[in-house]
Amino acid sequence: MSALGLYTMIRNVSNIMNEVSAAGMRLEVGDDFAVYRKLRNAQADRSAIYPMFDVACSYVDRSNAFWVCGFNTDGELVHTQAIRRLDLNNTSLAEHLYDHRHKYITPASTPDPDHTAFSRVKALEHITGSVCYHGEFWLKAGDGGHRNQGFTALLSRIVFEIALNIWSPDFIFGLVPQPLAFKGIPARYGYTHSEPGVWRGPGGVITAEEMLVWMSRSDMVQFLDTVPKALSGERHLPNRRELGTHISAVA
Repeated sequence: MSALGLYTMIRNVSNIMNEVSAAGMRLEVGDDFAVYRKLRNAQADRSAIYPMFDVACSYVDRSNAFWVCGFNTDGELVHTQAIRRLDLNNTSLAEHLYDHRHKYITPASTPDPDHTAFSRVKALEHITGSVCYHGEFWLKAGDGGHRNQGFTALLSRIVFEIALNIWSPDFIFGLVPQPLAFKGIPARYGYTHSEPGVWRGPGGVITAEEMLVWMSRSDMVQFLDTVPKALSGERHLPNRRELGTHISAVA
């Protein structure tokens, strides 16, 4: 990572965290997944933590993953997301997703995880190399929550900014329930590609319908170069290109 790249990332993330803080959400970035597991397990109104980010069943720590959590002014957990780096240099996402399907299946969504698999959509075959899985994205709705207030696009940027600079992945992907995908949620995250797929259980029965969403490294850079909209809707936050231009001018 270059000095300019590091500085730009720090400024971008700082601007977003300040914007979110002013709107009533305090953010924490962490890499201790025992702490994350404790936070998630305290949420009785949500499905269980996904195995890919659960230290009880996955090797996930500061060497390959980090999480972002948001808290409201009462200290209540109102936002989560996490990202994990995968080494797929000698395989494809299609093979990985099949071999490790137990860690991606939504908990309690199928009667038999051993006989449940995701459909082999086209993009899975060419996603390879250094790949990141982005999951656990959640915003609390209702009182004390921040859903439908413009937070989604800013919060995803934090994860992409950090991941791009510390890992420079070839691809980032996620799995989004189709009802949410049809509302345009992946586009708010910043994903430029999406393909419909299904989880099929015993007897070929569909147990869940999800969209495979993904972006390449160049897609990610392009997304982060766009101007992020402030929560107020009356101004914009500086983007990567503007910060770089400002730094060059000052120098």
